[in-house]
Amino acid sequence: MDFTKLSNGQYEGFAVIKRCDRKVTSKGTDYLDMKLSDKSGEISAKLWDYVPATHGEYETDTLVKVRGEISKFAGADQMRITKIRRTDENDNVDISDYVKSADYSGEYMFDAIIKRAQAFEDEELKKLVIHIYNSNKDKLLTFPAAFRLHHAIRGGLLMHTLSIIKLCEAVCEIYPYVNRDLLITGAALHDIAKLTEYEVTATGTATGYTVEGNLIGHLVKGAIIVDKVCDELGISKEKAMLVEHMLISHHGEPEFGAAVRPMFIEAELLSELDNLDAKMYQMSQAVDGLEKDAFSSRLWALNDRKLFNYSDDNKDFKVNLD
Repeated sequence: MDFTKLSNGQYEGFAVIKRCDRKVTSKGTDYLDMKLSDKSGEISAKLWDYVPATHGEYETDTLVKVRGEISKFAGADQMRITKIRRTDENDNVDISDYVKSADYSGEYMFDAIIKRAQAFEDEELKKLVIHIYNSNKDKLLTFPAAFRLHHAIRGGLLMHTLSIIKLCEAVCEIYPYVNRDLLITGAALHDIAKLTEYEVTATGTATGYTVEGNLIGHLVKGAIIVDKVCDELGISKEKAMLVEHMLISHHGEPEFGAAVRPMFIEAELLSELDNLDAKMYQMSQAVDGLEKDAFSSRLWALNDRKLFNYSDDNKDFKVNLD
């Protein structure tokens, strides 16, 4: 967290409330259990002996100014808040400056994907991708790729998508028999229904799942969207079916949410590359900031593994999407 250390040893700065739960101690006193974040990362925080009339009331996606002591708990930094307040116009800060965001702007990533679709030889797939992207441009520019786990940041959906598309392009150089247009179409659209799966604030932060997200999920909903658009645009049933299969199978195994396992080469490649990019993001974030020869906390999304940092070099974990 990008806090300033004060002369009394406490830390002070601005942060966005990512989570805020009011709880009760074993002695019956109220406290706030919070997760604070800025572009540099996040930290768990506690406000003990919480009194709303004294401290104010808070909810997620609120920009606050905090002061407190930072110490280690279970191997991770935790703040004991001594002062907290909402920001006001005199602070001259904007919440978007404190939200962790993709390495590239939404406009850049959107244009890069559209440019690739415009270069397709397959006119049907070209129409499909460009139509769906242009119809959802406003949301795509800022949407995260997840509620938690990988790319759960402002613009994370396009960052994840463009990363996979670049991986697809590299794979097609090695395996020239792969249908390039079909593979990139699957990559471009594989998570498109996440736009309906999450409740997302104006800051690009997911706060939970929608009813549709819980009941249907983005794999099946994505196939529904593709089927409808293909029908509207007069795209062949066979082409629609191939893309739909890629969407409903891209999680690989039924235990991970796939409706079916991938049944052709491009579907298998999409599933593998999606998994690769998600893991690389989670692993890089877990190692970032660790001291040399230190282990991260256990990551349940990576089979409860701890990750080892073998280097003391300052790493730059930004992806190359140029």
